[in-house]
Amino acid sequence: MIDILKAKKEFAEYVKNYEIKNDKIRLKVEHIERVSQVAKKLATKLELEDEDIKLAELIGLLHDIGRFEQLKRYNTYIDRNSINHGEFGVHLLFNNKDGIIRRFIEDKQYDEIIKKAVLNHNKNTADIPEDLTPRELLHTKVIRDSDKIDILNLLTFEDKETAWEKADLSDDIISNEIYKEFMEQKRINYEHRKSSADVLVGHFAYAFDFNFPESLELVKEKNYFEKIYNRFEFNNIDTMEKYKKIYKKVVEYIEKAVQKKQI
Repeated sequence: MIDILKAKKEFAEYVKNYEIKNDKIRLKVEHIERVSQVAKKLATKLELEDEDIKLAELIGLLHDIGRFEQLKRYNTYIDRNSINHGEFGVHLLFNNKDGIIRRFIEDKQYDEIIKKAVLNHNKNTADIPEDLTPRELLHTKVIRDSDKIDILNLLTFEDKETAWEKADLSDDIISNEIYKEFMEQKRINYEHRKSSADVLVGHFAYAFDFNFPESLELVKEKNYFEKIYNRFEFNNIDTMEKYKKIYKKVVEYIEKAVQKKQI
């Protein structure tokens, strides 16, 4: 049995261990709460059983549980400069000595699904293990999509410097290599990025990494990509033309996926 109200109360108690007045902590709490609700909404759109809808909501609540201790210990949310927050979250929840999973759910039958979903939610699609059960894979896909949907929400409303490490991108250049990868719908190689504009292109490439057309329906309802697109203009003519083509490709891809109900 999944008691989602109890889980929410326990989550509220857990985060009291951290400096809730710290903006980084507060924003992460708000992100987690939104992801949990997006996961519930997506699972409902997918017409999952009530049990799986509650499970999706619970996984949304737990997917970033490792973030708080990560910030406390390393003063960063950047995994490459600290720890993999998905792996660390699984450790906090399920380590044999003092794992905290039972604070959120007493029933052990969902442990492997929760574990696999939290562990893989921040991995690239190509890096997700092939030996997941169908239900483990389902919930991994639901949390990955839900997380990305709220990241787009943050990119829509967050200040530019926080999102792209620069307050003004107008003089930035979109590199040919990143543009080529995007137009070929390949996974953006982060090592190839040369500017904050390239980072922005990587966020537009999220469109190609959703698992369900229903997820893209939710993105389309909120007009996230349109709103992000309208936040930027580039002084370089070539970069501005690339940017227009990038946005057009995203719009066409989403429209086709939503109409055909197929990705």
